Amino acid sequence: MDFDLFVIGGGSAGVRCGRIAAGHGARVGVAEARFWGGTCVNVGCVPKKLLVQAAEYGAWAEDARGFGWRIEKGPHDWSALIAAKDREINRLNAIYRRLMEGAGATIFDAHAEFIDPHTLDVGGQRVTAERIVIATGGHPVRPDIPGAELGIISDDAFFLPRMPKRIVIVGGGYIAVEFAGIFAGLGAETHLVYRQPLPLRGFDHDLREGLAEAMAAQGIVLHPGCAPTSVTEANGHRVLTVGEGRRLEADVVFFATGRAPATARLCLDKAGVETAKGGAIPVDAELRTNVPHIYAIGDVTDRLNLTPVATAEGHALADSLFGPGKRTVSLRNVPTAVFSTPPIGTVGLTEEEAAAEGPVDVYVAKFTPMRHNLTGRARKTLMKLIVDQASQKVLGAHMLGEDAGEIMQGLAIAVICGATKADFDRTIGIHPTAAEEFVTLRTRTRVAGVARAAE
Repeated sequence: MDFDLFVIGGGSAGVRCGRIAAGHGARVGVAEARFWGGTCVNVGCVPKKLLVQAAEYGAWAEDARGFGWRIEKGPHDWSALIAAKDREINRLNAIYRRLMEGAGATIFDAHAEFIDPHTLDVGGQRVTAERIVIATGGHPVRPDIPGAELGIISDDAFFLPRMPKRIVIVGGGYIAVEFAGIFAGLGAETHLVYRQPLPLRGFDHDLREGLAEAMAAQGIVLHPGCAPTSVTEANGHRVLTVGEGRRLEADVVFFATGRAPATARLCLDKAGVETAKGGAIPVDAELRTNVPHIYAIGDVTDRLNLTPVATAEGHALADSLFGPGKRTVSLRNVPTAVFSTPPIGTVGLTEEEAAAEGPVDVYVAKFTPMRHNLTGRARKTLMKLIVDQASQKVLGAHMLGEDAGEIMQGLAIAVICGATKADFDRTIGIHPTAAEEFVTLRTRTRVAGVARAAE
């Protein structure tokens, strides 16, 4: 074989897997057809957060008046922002490539597809490998409606030639709500269209309600319970038709309606690798596909599509295959953040999930952050703990408010270690911070799941 391990995909999962495996002494090849660093670095988490931060500066300029500053908020320079973003992404992109080279892996700037279970066509070159890892990630998809090609997807949003004055975003997931906050913060008239009564299906209900209130307060026009039916062009603008024929006109229609695993061009059938509905690759606890020497990691498995999960899977697989012992990655209690405006941080079970398993104590606090008592901005922070009634273990922690992601990282350690409500209560808070509210929640808001326990 040419390689001990060949990785298809140079994103977060693939680069980590290839780099660690090479560090263990394996002969490693890695192919990337588009850009090193994958979605997260190039058209995902990293540039998105830079845009979120850009939008925040406008609000901070307005808020400064409450603290005695007179900052004149001028027009935003979209082209300058995109140029700065591109410089940073190019820097990171090069780092990912250098990481592979520095580890001693052989890199291929080419598309790879299967010829047979151990053989790949890599940019026209025939390559064999003892083990193969599929780490091709996913891609955004458009809805199946007339005129969908007239709308943009998340990949396109980072390269718009000009800032839209009016934008309609279709979708209720994290990409949709994040970009709604970005474009509204940068001055666009922003509409958010989604099928559910509330955005962020699958998140805790209180967070979903709180975010909907916060988005409406910042001027985002919400259209819950609406499904897109078509997009047309009129006088250089886009017109999205929703529901029973209501029309929304904008400069840009942005579809944030889901992502699909990038498996269509891999010729998986030639290797005998099975896929599930939508193209996802099922794997076992050791990240094996149905073909024992072929593995899949990251978003291509469509299990928990988060960059740190993909990175952890890549590292664990490399250690298991070439390191001193086997390692696995648990998908339980994975913390995550949504960089909406304001952001969300969450770890563990939602109230609904926990209540389905038995009685739980629910603690909720909702308050105006200290700084907004001076700025006058209509923004609330919401914090929530879900506690198992029998063991008093904290099963879930959730937050909507500034710095939610930063705060939740520390709380995630406590939840994963099995901390109890008493452990939280005896922890002295850092004052004055919003975070101290998590250790001063003394009054139970409600009990949930009692009926299920009685059955």
